[in-house]
Amino acid sequence: MQDESLEPLLRRIAEALERMSPRPPEALELNDAEAYIWHADNNLLEPVAKVNRVDLDLLKGIDSVRDTLLANTRRFAAGLPANNALLWGARGMGKSSLVKAVHAEVNGEIDSRLILVEIHREDIPSLPDLLLLLASVDCRCILFCDDLSFDGQDATFKSLKAVLEGGLEGRPSSVVFYATSNRRHLMPRDMIENERSTAINPAEAVEEKVSLSDRFGLWLGFHTCSQDEYLAMVRGYVAFYGIPADNETLRAEAIEWSVTRGARSGRVAWQFIQDLAGRLEVQLDRS
Repeated sequence: MQDESLEPLLRRIAEALERMSPRPPEALELNDAEAYIWHADNNLLEPVAKVNRVDLDLLKGIDSVRDTLLANTRRFAAGLPANNALLWGARGMGKSSLVKAVHAEVNGEIDSRLILVEIHREDIPSLPDLLLLLASVDCRCILFCDDLSFDGQDATFKSLKAVLEGGLEGRPSSVVFYATSNRRHLMPRDMIENERSTAINPAEAVEEKVSLSDRFGLWLGFHTCSQDEYLAMVRGYVAFYGIPADNETLRAEAIEWSVTRGARSGRVAWQFIQDLAGRLEVQLDRS
């Protein structure tokens, strides 16, 4: 009698647990857009109707890294082996712009679709869940994380390290990981130096901290541009958008703009173009 009286209760508990358990992942069909943003809080890939990017030809002063990333992406899109890529270096020199421009360039060359998926740095712990979903997609995906870096006691880099290379599953062959960072080893120098000074075995401690960047087969460095390269960026934007400007006046104003900003970069050049176009009442259509 006691067992029979417990049966309805056990059944209700089993049903409640079944309702609470996570649903198995559904097969994805990424047909709505060519780019998506990953939202880890609800395991959702949100389609991006219009990607914020510039034409590949407008990215000046980075010819070598452009050609390297373009070749790697073309091989990946063709189903050939390709490396994860870390784009590191000076601010405003087009690291994230290059990733998006290369994706658009290669996507326009191939018959099969190449999907760009952006994951925010704070959502890196959910990366295994995202890779599980992308593994079921019948297309190749560039997984992109902008401004990737780690500070203090952040142990997220350990999970990322296992996912990129070395874990039991690793990343699917249909996914490649591109990241941008101002730091070559994704961590500030003072953090690495602190590990060296306080660890029992300094060499091993530093190896642990910098080993994540070793998971990227491509290290593409971006350095501060020269004045000639900066002016070439400005002239490229002027020609592309058809902005009426006298060469001498344009040169003088562009140099003055960079001096007031205390820097020369692709971002500074674009900010000058926005100011110039606004003064001349020229619309900038980036589509």
